[in-house]
Amino acid sequence: MSISETLLEIREHTGVGYKPVIDYANWRVAILNFSEELLPEKITALQRHNETDEVFVLLRGRCLLFLGEGGETITSIHGQDMLPATIYNVKKGTWHSHTLSKDAMVLVVENRDTTFDNSPFCPLNDDQRAALLQLTRTIFG
Repeated sequence: MSISETLLEIREHTGVGYKPVIDYANWRVAILNFSEELLPEKITALQRHNETDEVFVLLRGRCLLFLGEGGETITSIHGQDMLPATIYNVKKGTWHSHTLSKDAMVLVVENRDTTFDNSPFCPLNDDQRAALLQLTRTIFG
């Protein structure tokens, strides 16, 4: 006998990339899995959310979170090797992206109204793209 969805929603995402799985009131829970577009050599821009923080939790595999300092342009890039079951809260207005191992799964919690309209991208120059690759080699080995 199954439990009614009025009591319990059960969702999963085992496909490629990002997928929202639960929306409620002002928040959304999503799953981010490996995607080739997030390979470090394919990352050409960082994104920021102008109206909200965004929370990431590594469930399995490896995820390297890239964080960019700066206002309208990115002045420096940092890398954070995420640990499983640890909460990473990327603050509102922080440029960011990530690269994942093929077996990775990341839980994402964000405002439900987080969209491309309030989440601009900043293109990376050649030196910044090289820095991303170097961070990945240094941290992931």
